[in-house]
Amino acid sequence: MAKKTVTVIDSVEALQERLKQMRAAQAEYAKFTQEQVDKIFYEAAMAANKARIPLAKMAVEETGMGVVEDKVIKNHYAAEYIYNKYKDMKTCGVVEDDPAFGYKKVAEPMGIVAAVIPTTNPTSTAIFKCLIALKTRNAILISPHPRAKACTAEAARIVREAAEAAGAPKGIIDWIATPSLELTNELMRDADIILATGGPGMVNAAYSSGTPALGVGPGNTPVIIDSTADIKLAVNSIIHSKTFDNGMICASEQ
Repeated sequence: MAKKTVTVIDSVEALQERLKQMRAAQAEYAKFTQEQVDKIFYEAAMAANKARIPLAKMAVEETGMGVVEDKVIKNHYAAEYIYNKYKDMKTCGVVEDDPAFGYKKVAEPMGIVAAVIPTTNPTSTAIFKCLIALKTRNAILISPHPRAKACTAEAARIVREAAEAAGAPKGIIDWIATPSLELTNELMRDADIILATGGPGMVNAAYSSGTPALGVGPGNTPVIIDSTADIKLAVNSIIHSKTFDNGMICASEQ
């Protein structure tokens, strides 16, 4: 029996073909039980956490930005901390039943998530978005930043292999091999929901695509230290926040 291959996404035609494959995989994944999903979520998160150090090194080497030790912390947070936050959340079937008010809440997946990944936090963002997609029975297709495509793809590959080994449908996670504005825009138009992390232009494009979108960009607001503050603690905290990963965090104070 021939081995099922996954289309490499390097053109619009390849993207369209891959989206068809992913819709089939997601339709299968949508039938999984909570127990099956939680097993996949766990194995994927632990695999990502195990690779937190090499992924951090790869991200710094490829992008030329950030601090390896700090990116290790971000990868750890995106993997283990996110797992612990959501491991007990129900995401399959009836998640709330209120007989008094006569309603039930039923969790259903969205379909295919278009995930736009920045160059500032490539591996941690990819890990986070892949894990929450797996927990909610969605497929996810990543659009990496051109200057961070290798480390982003590696993070996604690690999560995908662990998820598939735990029983997830083949190809439930994928990425654009040759990132371009054309392919990103095409993906955002054809996906079911967009998770966009990037600059104002990219976030605006996501909101203008016609597809439901959640976007986040730089939020580095100026900070004023109040006269009632513990000055030493406030200054120490601001310096630590601003210098963490060489200021790559989108919420570092100005």
